[in-house]
Amino acid sequence: MKFLPWPFFGILVWLLPQVLFAQNPLQGTVAERGLNGRTTPLPGATVYWLNTQTATTTDADGRFTLPRPAEATRLVASLVGYRADTLGAPVNDSLTIFLENINQLQEVTVSGQATVFDRLNPIQTEILTTKTLAKAACCNLSESFETNASVSVSYADAVTGARQIQMLGLSGSYVQINTENIPNVRGLNTTFGLNYTPGTWISSIDVAKGVGSVVNGYEAMTGAINIELAKPDSDEKLYLNGYVNSFGRGEINLNAARKLSPKWSVGLLSHASALQTRLDKNGDGFLDLPLYSQVNGVNRWKYQSERMMAQFGVKALYEDRTGGQLDAGKGRPLVYEFGNLTRRVEVFSKTARLFPNKPYQGLGLIVNALIHDATARFGFRTYAGQQRNLYANLIYQNILGNTNHQYKAGISYLLDGYNERYTDSTFRRTESVPGLFVEYTETIPDKLTLVLGLRADFHNLYGTRFTPRLHLKYDLSPESHLRIAAGKGWRVPNPIAENFGMLVNSRTLTVLDRQIRPEESWNYGLSLTNELTLFGNPATVVLDAYRTDFQNQLIIDMESSDRVRFYNLRGKSYSNSFQAEVNAQPVKRLDLKLAYRWFDVQQSVLAFGGEATLLPKMFVNRDRVLFNVGYATKFEKWKFDFTWQWNGRRRIPNASLGHEHTASSPPVFAPAFSNINAQVTKNFLKWSLYLGGENLGNFTQKNPIIAAQYPFGPSFDASMTWGPVIGRMIYVGMRYKIKD
Repeated sequence: MKFLPWPFFGILVWLLPQVLFAQNPLQGTVAERGLNGRTTPLPGATVYWLNTQTATTTDADGRFTLPRPAEATRLVASLVGYRADTLGAPVNDSLTIFLENINQLQEVTVSGQATVFDRLNPIQTEILTTKTLAKAACCNLSESFETNASVSVSYADAVTGARQIQMLGLSGSYVQINTENIPNVRGLNTTFGLNYTPGTWISSIDVAKGVGSVVNGYEAMTGAINIELAKPDSDEKLYLNGYVNSFGRGEINLNAARKLSPKWSVGLLSHASALQTRLDKNGDGFLDLPLYSQVNGVNRWKYQSERMMAQFGVKALYEDRTGGQLDAGKGRPLVYEFGNLTRRVEVFSKTARLFPNKPYQGLGLIVNALIHDATARFGFRTYAGQQRNLYANLIYQNILGNTNHQYKAGISYLLDGYNERYTDSTFRRTESVPGLFVEYTETIPDKLTLVLGLRADFHNLYGTRFTPRLHLKYDLSPESHLRIAAGKGWRVPNPIAENFGMLVNSRTLTVLDRQIRPEESWNYGLSLTNELTLFGNPATVVLDAYRTDFQNQLIIDMESSDRVRFYNLRGKSYSNSFQAEVNAQPVKRLDLKLAYRWFDVQQSVLAFGGEATLLPKMFVNRDRVLFNVGYATKFEKWKFDFTWQWNGRRRIPNASLGHEHTASSPPVFAPAFSNINAQVTKNFLKWSLYLGGENLGNFTQKNPIIAAQYPFGPSFDASMTWGPVIGRMIYVGMRYKIKD
């Protein structure tokens, strides 16, 4: 196996030829201009040279960069629901194209869509814009998916306050979560990492289903989420957000950006939040929500010139949380307490070498280093974890002959040092993973896009591993796009940090295997996106189906009531998912979303006597329905948003005292329930007020903590959470913005 890297070095050398055409690229913005003079960027618009195969799509800010072929004479910009515009070849290297909404009346301004599906990306990708994020309070990343059908978020247990996401019926640990293409929610940060990115910092979120690009690594097994933060050169000089809710939680966020010179800019993202109200609405003697305080900040700098772009900065976070019985944190004896203290520091840099005359060519280097320290206590049990991480990714991109044949190639390096201690057990390991990757893209404009990717990673503990991936997009028509994806992913699990919610109980923790092997899976997907006009307004219909087959998986076995067992997969484990979603604008300024999602997730667990039995995965609901409606008055002076979710029943472990799982044990199911959220926003020139509520139906899980009155007894279990543990919540907030 040690000779296998050399073919990849050969591929990289072979891909170095640069047969290029040299003309300045065209840069610009596609936007809509209302009658009041307000300009709204249009993400997802297609821009191309007429009668050529050179095309691109606008980003979340409506911006694009497009090469100039020698034969280019006419430029076309189009977007569903807007009148296409054709221009003569611009003389300048920058322009703004304004598209006219085909349903715009004289007195009405229609804004860009809240939900945007990337039309050109061969990976099924939904872009959550700031308009989508503003439909809810979005206090942090875990609360940014309230109106998203593909990602669901829930509490992991009834004590810690940790949140977890699911995609394609599987845990968020199989989703690669990046911040501006830097790995973020992974390792020890998996526990509470979703709470560490404030929503007001986010400018957009890309949600990609299925295996991701090999350029970003090997860990995207079922999906990839990339968060784009507010930029130092943003036109928002100041953004202030304040929030308080009926549970006593309050927070304040301040973003600032300043252009120091034509080339230099600096940005600050800051956050402070706390909850110190002791709530016990169900009267079980436990805090319904943990007390916490968090301070979080990012300072970043950006340099932009004709031939170079560089960003660098530092992130720092401190959070202290306390949960458990009502007297937790007061130093009293025989009180069940959960506590967690996290300190985290990151430094990062992103550098790109630009080629003004060859916009399809580029060389980029991403470097990130972090220190993550966490200590925790679960009653009389203690935990301490440290992670030291270094990540680097060098990417070169170019074309082969013309822009219809593009490639990316590069090298990456991942260094992780883990030192964990839980009660009297110690888990230590150092992972050193150099890797090589190459990705080839062939495009037939308006017809076909094919992406073939392969990476080889050389793990110091688990040997050489190959990750092949394929993505294909076929345009059935200008409005209909078929996507096919297949590929492999793998990751090394962190059993303790990723399963805090399984530790708030009196169960005995047992690791059956001497070595936990990496988790491996193949993922296959098929999706169809159709853009159409409904009642004279734009609409999008998306159908997709995915299957994930595990070759190995870390099984978290809670089927017997007195223990939690960790072991490598014995038998089968798979996930099937289907989703149908409609986004429509039946009348002016009214946005509708209706989605249905179905899961079939099965995994083998060990029964009494060692026999492997195939069971529906615990805590995964088979059916889910989401309905969201948003309405805005003229000029968006008032905005109204309403979201209803129906969550079908799900299998849960049998927690009856003394239960021992056998092959004939009957399944136990938690009931279906609904959740209702709503928000009203009043916009002014520079600021806005918003009022909203979550879980307005006031549904709560009865007795979410088993044997709460005996927290040190054999039956105590706070890890059996399948629904909301606290009822209706009302919040109010304000946003203040000053634009450049």
